[in-house]
Amino acid sequence: MGRKKVRKFSSVEKTKIVLDLLKEELTLVELSSKYGVTSKTLQNWKHQFMEHAYLAFDPSKVVSAYKDEIAHLKDENDSLAKTLGKTTVERDWAVGKLKSLDLLSKKGLVESKLTHLPKARQCKLLSINRSFLYYKSSIEDSFNKEL
Repeated sequence: MGRKKVRKFSSVEKTKIVLDLLKEELTLVELSSKYGVTSKTLQNWKHQFMEHAYLAFDPSKVVSAYKDEIAHLKDENDSLAKTLGKTTVERDWAVGKLKSLDLLSKKGLVESKLTHLPKARQCKLLSINRSFLYYKSSIEDSFNKEL
């Protein structure tokens, strides 16, 4: 049992069908069977057509609104690209500084209470093995027992 292929209608075809619907020469059911579309879909297309019919008389307004939106999005994109570049440079600088730290200092930087950054990821960022966090030196244990 194969699925029935759904037909896609272009905007020109939808307009033609809605105009046929508005002529009221055929009923909604007759039109839906003629074009192979459900009556609910036809009602939705008619509603959408009526809602946006004013655009046909003032297309320049719509075009200018889209151009304004595109310009705004380009500005926002440029701003985000600058911020990302700055953040990348700062991150690279911080990574370079972290590499010069000794293991115990790096171990002290790992925070267990961070929910958004797991210990495994923190260890990877600090270039230390995660098992190092849990390692207890046998020398240290014997020293503590003597105290």
